[in-house]
Amino acid sequence: MPYGITMMLEMTDIIGLPVYTPDGVLLGNVNNVVVDVEGSKIDGLYVAETNPVLVKGSRGVAFPYRWVQAIGDVIILKYFPKKISFVEKGEEEEKEEEEEK
Repeated sequence: MPYGITMMLEMTDIIGLPVYTPDGVLLGNVNNVVVDVEGSKIDGLYVAETNPVLVKGSRGVAFPYRWVQAIGDVIILKYFPKKISFVEKGEEEEKEEEEEK
């Protein structure tokens, strides 16, 4: 692509694309786009069903658009944590109580 020319994407073009980590591991497919309406820009992407290797319980995650390295037939991230786990409400208190014993 020549310098100064940018590719315009519609948000609908992004939904459904597979997302890969920098290591080439499939995170999942984009289900939604987080938009900054006032700034007229994409703030982030949301993947509802994630790879259990990357996200405990295959829970959905939203990540900032600044983590995106490239978009084409797939989305490649320039950053993604090695493993994401969630603390359920109440679990944190239980862990603190066990540690006090």
